[in-house]
Amino acid sequence: MRALLQRSSGARVRVDGEVVGEIGAGLVILLGVGPHDTEAVADELARKAASLRIFRDEAGRTNRSLLDVGGAALVVSQFTLYADTARGRRPGFTASAPPELAERLYLRFAQALRELGVAVATGRFGAEMAVELVNDGPFTIWLDTEDR
Repeated sequence: MRALLQRSSGARVRVDGEVVGEIGAGLVILLGVGPHDTEAVADELARKAASLRIFRDEAGRTNRSLLDVGGAALVVSQFTLYADTARGRRPGFTASAPPELAERLYLRFAQALRELGVAVATGRFGAEMAVELVNDGPFTIWLDTEDR
């Protein structure tokens, strides 16, 4: 799995002009699923995202996690995180999981965050979405479970 975490002071996702997910302070998590990912990988990545110390403490240092600050997460499915740009000018996406697996693990990731106590909003799997966010910092982290 691949996740792009963006620390945000607020974010929302719209489908056909309708807000389908919205959070205050927390993380926007763009999530890509690979063909060999499992529920265990989704759970592990959720724990990592929730516990990374990337939020400021009272001294302004990044010593607090999403769980520590009581932040929320906006999770948006993003198969394009598996884009292959090695050849030509048109990216290929054959390295991403098939839709059935991707949706199941996307939902599992969001549920794993909820089970950790994080308030979670989501986009709509497979839809054309407009994501709006205020990137706090900016502070952006790339997580790839294949890099373990």
